[in-house]
Amino acid sequence: MAAHGRREGEHGKVITVSERILLTSALPYANGSIHLGHLVEYIQTDIYARFRRACGDEVTYVCAADSHGTPIEVNAAKAGMSPKEFVEKYRQEQHEDFKQFLVEFSTYYTTDSPENEKWARRIYHALKGKGLIYKKSVEQLYCEVDSRFLPDRFVRGTCPRCGARDQYGDVCERCGSTYDPRELKEPRCAICGSSPVIRSSDHAYVNLRRMEPQVRRWVEAQGHLEPAVREQVKGWLDDLQDWGITRDAPYFGFPVDDPDFAGKFLYVWVDAPIGYLSSAEHHFACEVPGEARLSPQQFEARYLAEGSLARLEHFIGKDILRFHAVFWPAMLVAAGLRTPDRLAVHGHLTVNGEKMSKSRGTFITARTYLDSGLDPQLLRYYYAAMLGPGIGDLDLSLEEFKNRTTADLAKNIGNLASRVFSLVQRAGNRVEGTPDETVLEAARSALHLTRGAYLALEFREAVRLMNEVASLCNKRLQEAKPWEDIASPAAHALLFSIAKAVRALAVMLQPILPRFAPSLTAAFGQPDPSSWPGNLDPFAGPPVVAREKPPQFAPLDAKQVGKLIVAPGQPSETASPNAGARTGEGKLPSRPGGIIQYEDFEKMELRVGEVKSAEKVPGADKLLKLTVDLGEPQARTIVAGIAKAYPEPGAVVGKRVVVVANLAERVLRGITSQGMLLAAGDIPHLALVTVSEGTAPGTRVK
Repeated sequence: MAAHGRREGEHGKVITVSERILLTSALPYANGSIHLGHLVEYIQTDIYARFRRACGDEVTYVCAADSHGTPIEVNAAKAGMSPKEFVEKYRQEQHEDFKQFLVEFSTYYTTDSPENEKWARRIYHALKGKGLIYKKSVEQLYCEVDSRFLPDRFVRGTCPRCGARDQYGDVCERCGSTYDPRELKEPRCAICGSSPVIRSSDHAYVNLRRMEPQVRRWVEAQGHLEPAVREQVKGWLDDLQDWGITRDAPYFGFPVDDPDFAGKFLYVWVDAPIGYLSSAEHHFACEVPGEARLSPQQFEARYLAEGSLARLEHFIGKDILRFHAVFWPAMLVAAGLRTPDRLAVHGHLTVNGEKMSKSRGTFITARTYLDSGLDPQLLRYYYAAMLGPGIGDLDLSLEEFKNRTTADLAKNIGNLASRVFSLVQRAGNRVEGTPDETVLEAARSALHLTRGAYLALEFREAVRLMNEVASLCNKRLQEAKPWEDIASPAAHALLFSIAKAVRALAVMLQPILPRFAPSLTAAFGQPDPSSWPGNLDPFAGPPVVAREKPPQFAPLDAKQVGKLIVAPGQPSETASPNAGARTGEGKLPSRPGGIIQYEDFEKMELRVGEVKSAEKVPGADKLLKLTVDLGEPQARTIVAGIAKAYPEPGAVVGKRVVVVANLAERVLRGITSQGMLLAAGDIPHLALVTVSEGTAPGTRVK
């Protein structure tokens, strides 16, 4: 199905309608439960898939359980299960959790499948046939008790840089250093605790340097990667290292069918991305209502062949960027297959500003969220309100989650629908009239701009535009007071206009809130919002009729949200090696924030900034939006929680403040904050940390 319609959208993008799209998210490892960090990606992809389907595109969204590797083999044995049984247990659990969060895959398959083995062998032999695979002897740590070579994460020992104990074989969580597992002091096997020895083994390596020109062409092509991501990948290409693609037995994976590497297995990161192709092939070979079955040859010709009119788009996290932006294109090119049209990369999730942690109770699983009784749509909405196309991390501030969903969904959009519905009932259950010009223009403009925002993955901008429309409509109700003369033509016309604007809101909200949005339109007798053609006019169509009470999101309270924090009882996945140790015995006493190393402090970049302007953030009584000069070409926008200490925003203008200048960007109330101010004390006695007026903006604070 060729694209047959094109028009300009926001952000300078061209919206192409009626496209065929193969869409993927990274494959969750079948070794544990889904947590809220995972859900960022799958909710992001699902929102995009629903948007594209609403626009008339043919979207196939495939995913699978990543089912191979040493951790699965080892943990399956610990659980008294075969690896296949272990994988299937978690595959089913993961799929069910995704369904509860309204993530709709076309298929949720497994990489341990005959289709994937076929594709993996085909790509391996394509690499071999082009002379890209060679043999290399590698020294590795070997456990003589378990009779296995140990992957990096199956070795623990003392960091060779800072001396921290109980660190992984490839990176120190205390000082951040990376190293070869052989450099660890006092290494031990993470399975049995014995001391490993060093042995050599021959492995298959891919000569990526020979593929560098083809991969670079893909990386530098417009539209494949966001600019910041592209520059990062180009840095890797400038120092390209060859890639080891085999592992020794015992290993749960596909055996290499090559006599040169008898007894070896394909590395899990070879067959994992291939799972995108094999899962899609499996989907199209099955009986699916409303879809034509495709043979493997037809599937390949339609979606994977060079020159295919279909689009291939991958959504991934930034931690697996190298595999997808370097190794994966090289594999596809070697096999004569088309490369992705887009690689959308997102950041990690923090909770309350910190890495998810079991010891702090913030390692929140999908099941914990569901058991709390919170509507999964609230999390979808919050993530959408925070998501853009960049790779900055997202913070699930539980206070902000409560405030944002309550303010936007309960008090703005939901309240608007409820007010209008009640007034339409009072007006005789049916209203028509000439649309209010202000409401009409706002709704039509938002529909157009939101389309472009969704396409550009600027979900936070889409959310902002929706709330602008709802706020304007609430304001028009307050100004016009239609309840004072409910039978008048003017009152009917305004209620008609706002109810139709609610229809527009439902169309814009449907990708994010797929249960809430249809109920909004049904309340007023309007069409289903899951259809969003480019020429949609929400003010056309049937009259407004009050049919059934519109849905509502109840305001959240702290107690409800607090249920997400589970009581500590398990070791932290992110805790330092000495977490839980007694004080004394030569250690510093504990402090509320914990002890940090000097190297951690060195990472913080503190600079002097001059506040150029300040204003209150609408709907947030604690926040001020500041413009701060840090001596850079452009001033920064910083959102600070100081409004109650400085009720007059102008009081901070001109102050020379101290800014954490290298802090990751964070979206607060739809505003991207580009730093943090230092302050001392508590409300109402909180005060900004300032320096003398003679200190120039941009000066480093040491």
